[in-house]
Amino acid sequence: MVFPRQCAPWKNRSCCTRATSESIHLSDTWLNFNWNHCGWLSARCREQFIRDLCFYECSPNLGPWLVKVNMKIRSETQRNVPLCQSGCTNWWNDCKNDLTCKADWSSGFNWTTGSNTCPTGSECKPFHEIYPDANAFCEQVWGQAWKVVPDNQPCMYTWFDGDRGNPNDKVALERAKHLISGSELSRLSYMMQIILFLVAFISL
Repeated sequence: MVFPRQCAPWKNRSCCTRATSESIHLSDTWLNFNWNHCGWLSARCREQFIRDLCFYECSPNLGPWLVKVNMKIRSETQRNVPLCQSGCTNWWNDCKNDLTCKADWSSGFNWTTGSNTCPTGSECKPFHEIYPDANAFCEQVWGQAWKVVPDNQPCMYTWFDGDRGNPNDKVALERAKHLISGSELSRLSYMMQIILFLVAFISL
């Protein structure tokens, strides 16, 4: 299967269709959310957000970090996924001079027009004035979706050569095993327990 560039790491094993991956690249909004709420993002920053969205929509490794949410656009989301420091730093460097009006893009926008606009009284500022550093940006922009960790610890990559395998498989497997063997298992839904068992079994 041929996927557009920023979704290419998941071309061999994916949770999204080719049509979805193409739509991610072509659309300026996703589920009516507009990244360009303070003017057009730079090309490199937009690519980073497309890469982030490809990870969310296409990665087969997110199961152990999905939590239920009560939102109109989705019923679950990722929480505290370990993001490799190098990936966070690259994302930050490509976006730190772009503009936004909010630190947390997961809530608090004005949706009266049907798409997100800046809250009344907010001001568009460069990312580097909204976030003190790369880690703060990565861990706040999607409301605790990511947790930045050093590259020498188990962490997720949003960009890799899919033809050489998926480095995130091992990280997800270890997390699934931890959940299965630990006290956290009792907090998960029955269906999620089944999914975790399957993840652990298939990856062996």
